[in-house]
Amino acid sequence: MLHFELVTPEKLIRSEDVYMVVVPGTEGDFGVLEGHAPFMSTMRDGALTIHRTEKGEPETIAIRGGFAEVTGKGLTVLAESAG
Repeated sequence: MLHFELVTPEKLIRSEDVYMVVVPGTEGDFGVLEGHAPFMSTMRDGALTIHRTEKGEPETIAIRGGFAEVTGKGLTVLAESAG
């Protein structure tokens, strides 16, 4: 499982283990699975798509701008706003 955190300047919105997250990067959407290489990207306004399981129905969360960082610990999304 991939550890995923969604953070805004106001608060921590999500901290959970998920299967995959699709992020709206400024250069295009990208998916992050467990074991992804370290990576950092700016984000455009759009929607995060969160897949809790491989075959489950995805959830979307609208975000505005920010950064996404993939490390050995997982994916952290630092959004200007979310929801």
